[in-house]
Amino acid sequence: MSFDPSTLYLFATMVAGMLGAMLWLFGRQENIPALKWWGTAYLLGAASVALWTVGGSTLDRFVLLGLNAIGFAACGMVWNAARIFHGRKANLPGLVLGPIAWIGAVTTIEDPAMRLTIGAGIVAVYAALTASELWSERRRAMQRRWIAIVIPVAHGCVLMLPILVGDLLRLNGQNFVSSFWVSLFSIELVLYAIGTVFVIFMMVSDRAVAVHKTAASIDPLSGMLNRRGFSEACARVIEREATAGRPVTVMIFDLDHFKSINDRFGHPAGDEILKLFSAVVINNLRISDLSGRIGGEEFAALLPCSLEEGVLVAERVREAFENSNITCEEGAVDTTVSIGVAGGPAGTELEVLLASADTALYQAKRGGRNRVEAAEELPLSLENWRRKTAGLPASARQKPVTARA
Repeated sequence: MSFDPSTLYLFATMVAGMLGAMLWLFGRQENIPALKWWGTAYLLGAASVALWTVGGSTLDRFVLLGLNAIGFAACGMVWNAARIFHGRKANLPGLVLGPIAWIGAVTTIEDPAMRLTIGAGIVAVYAALTASELWSERRRAMQRRWIAIVIPVAHGCVLMLPILVGDLLRLNGQNFVSSFWVSLFSIELVLYAIGTVFVIFMMVSDRAVAVHKTAASIDPLSGMLNRRGFSEACARVIEREATAGRPVTVMIFDLDHFKSINDRFGHPAGDEILKLFSAVVINNLRISDLSGRIGGEEFAALLPCSLEEGVLVAERVREAFENSNITCEEGAVDTTVSIGVAGGPAGTELEVLLASADTALYQAKRGGRNRVEAAEELPLSLENWRRKTAGLPASARQKPVTARA
């Protein structure tokens, strides 16, 4: 059983067009601009190649030139779709530069071989730009899935290679529609089109999973990490610092008399105080430091530094919050915070550091509040409790509790 190569090729472009329509409609439904760009690239590329295949040598020279230019524009749209997917603006000058370069080459260069070389070069440039855009994301998942870079690049090439091969065959006096290579390219076009859509939806799925994970780790009121997100992020930092042999410091913040603020000024005012304090913490920490809201009015931070440096940072936060000068209709709001700080050598577990910082926080509360206290030593009782209860059932374990004023 044999297939007419031109029919098979038209089928391939039809599949590409259907996939392009699906991408565009899904992008519109889910409000994902990058998908609409990818879909439009599919549609334009498939339409230009299909018209070129059907018309062939019967088409006017300027019509053929326009169809080729549209194909190059489709390659540029694949590159711009990758830019938009990663949060960057579309590069419109770069999008039209390829088609303009092709039109200029055709109208000024008589040598068909040189035209062929220029066309292949334009596709190669767009392919390289697409690969660079995808790789610049620098996500571990993206770098592990290198196919996510290869297939979109190959998509842009496949849109133009049949045209270039057809021109080459005509130069050699061969019949384009009866060529074995056309059948091969038509099959490859279907496979690449389907593969590209698979990769695109894989990237969209990864992005959605990342968004949901981020939402599950963020406190909606303060915008900081919640307890779960803070613990997970701290575990990674502690492991990294332990490998380098560097110490870490943990601090716990507890807003003073926060219940009385809610009672006197109302919960909306209390929420604004929490937002204010989260901003104070973020503004006074480094980019490499972690912070989060781990309770109602309780916050925590982990700094890859020594205990002495951590105390200085904690004092800076305390002073900044005290000098906030917040007033409401009912009067001035006292904005003070008590802070407990604990540091440990490389590899100290987060639970141990938090327990030690919690004890120091209790001392700060007892000492009159609005102050910073540093833990003198790590709570070895926590580690001893682990050893003593290692063989006991969960119901028989009673974890030591630190007091809180």
